[in-house]
Amino acid sequence: MLKVDKLSFSFDSNVVLNDVSFKVNQGENVAIIGESGCGKSTLLKLIYGEFDLDKGHVFWKDTEILGPKFNLVVGYDFVKCVTQEFDLMPFITVEENIGKFLSNFFPEAKQKRVTELLEVVGLERFAKTKVKYLSGGQKQRVALARAIAKQPELILLDEPFSNIDSFKKQNLRRKLFKYLKNNNITCVMATHDKDDVLGFSDRVLVIDNNKIIARGTPVNLYNNPTNNLIAAFFGEFNELKAHGLVYAHDLKVDNDGQLETQVQSSYFKGNCYLIAGLCKQDVVYFYHNQAIPEGNVVRLKIVKQAN
Repeated sequence: MLKVDKLSFSFDSNVVLNDVSFKVNQGENVAIIGESGCGKSTLLKLIYGEFDLDKGHVFWKDTEILGPKFNLVVGYDFVKCVTQEFDLMPFITVEENIGKFLSNFFPEAKQKRVTELLEVVGLERFAKTKVKYLSGGQKQRVALARAIAKQPELILLDEPFSNIDSFKKQNLRRKLFKYLKNNNITCVMATHDKDDVLGFSDRVLVIDNNKIIARGTPVNLYNNPTNNLIAAFFGEFNELKAHGLVYAHDLKVDNDGQLETQVQSSYFKGNCYLIAGLCKQDVVYFYHNQAIPEGNVVRLKIVKQAN
């Protein structure tokens, strides 16, 4: 179990995190969300032991994770951290990077392990390619493979799919999180992408103003957003005086609807259009199966989708 207890940290006199506490069970996947600069990446680095805490404690099981004041070498064998810097070796191949810290005493087992990891991150064709020739997204996949090569007990992921092409990202995300679950590897992930969270995280922590302001399952936070920050993370939303926070997909065109809205713009989204309109001087967003001409007046009804 990971235990973060009353953690506080500042850069110089600027408070980054204040009195942060939470627990993560073995094999659990916990996502940390919040605006850029809220302290998500810093929190991962503190859990890894890269910085010294101002106050509080971080434990993995019975081991307290300490910073550079106490450790000449940052980090612990049981935890791996994948940052947005990657920290790869550019002049050796992809497979050499992945297998860099695996034992050479059993070369066949090492090669089998590297081959397995190449398949997990979808880089089989690039095994013999030097890392310096890879794209940013490919380097990110190498970093992910190297991090799980020695089966860590805990993995920390900072925007793990941010540089990866959309058509590769979905499959990689499924493979990686399935691998972590199957191997009972605890995961703490900082992300801006709701798709990292909705189908894969067991719980979510929301950071704002240096603190955890909300926590819960993805389903609970999605269905019951308590503020604009949470609602905006999950999708287009409206703040309606009489109804509170309402997602765009919960508004439907209906002749009996209470919300009279004049259309301003239509945006093609693939399987539908996002429509922007004015309702009593408030901008309202909703989805429709076709574009609606600018100036048309429609009536909207709130229809909560069942989950």
